[in-house]
Amino acid sequence: MKLSTVILSFNSQRYLEHCIRQLVTALDQCEGPHEIFVCDNGSSDGSADILRKLEAEFPEVVKGIYFETNTGTTVSRNAALSRAGGKYILIIDSDTYVNVEAIQFLMKRLDQEPYCGMAVPALTYPDGRFQISVDSFPTLIHKAKRFFMLKRMENQMDQRPGLGESRVVDYAISAFWMFRRDVLEKVGLLDERIFYSPEDVDFSIRIWKAGYYIKYFPEVSVIHDAQEISRARGIKINLFTLSHLKGLLYLFLKHRYIFGLQGLYHRIGRAVGS
Repeated sequence: MKLSTVILSFNSQRYLEHCIRQLVTALDQCEGPHEIFVCDNGSSDGSADILRKLEAEFPEVVKGIYFETNTGTTVSRNAALSRAGGKYILIIDSDTYVNVEAIQFLMKRLDQEPYCGMAVPALTYPDGRFQISVDSFPTLIHKAKRFFMLKRMENQMDQRPGLGESRVVDYAISAFWMFRRDVLEKVGLLDERIFYSPEDVDFSIRIWKAGYYIKYFPEVSVIHDAQEISRARGIKINLFTLSHLKGLLYLFLKHRYIFGLQGLYHRIGRAVGS
């Protein structure tokens, strides 16, 4: 198996079919066998019915994993990762629409850079606007700023010089990850003590601790029609927001930092500012 894709779906009726069909089209243009695991996390909007239809249409490729309730972002993905047999592993959200150029480019770069533990593309909204998908590890202050000011930050990032240059980054959001199987075997599965976010930060820190780096390649881009379920609309607090805050506290305790990054960088072997 060359590439295993893991898709997480929760009430994704609006996005799921387009996501899977576009992925199947892209993978059909790549050499080697591939498989697509789709984890339905107890959806109640008809997403599971769409998935069953696509399983029947693409029986050799699409493999559904069905949960009766929402198990969060880690338990569900781990169920698929435990079954994935590909040399490369791609994790995407159900509102991410991939293309063959990005897949082939990133697989090639992973082959060329053995210490690249994760390769990610630029993400854009459907209308082409830039989306912040990579960042420095969150501190308490930075996380609050990102929560309240993300749109303004994205508009400012559009104007930053060097935006189109590939570079090493602290972490990438899990809307699109690509890594090799040997990296997963060394780093391990997602931490199931985190229900919903920041599992992406935790996994990225563990990649760094394992002796790899994470690299952002804006030479290729992928559309992410971000649902942003943790925010709902405005500053409304919901269960996903509260779960995120709980996960963030756990992250700070686990990796022993909260306000500054110097100590964390030292422990994971990341030079400040590099």
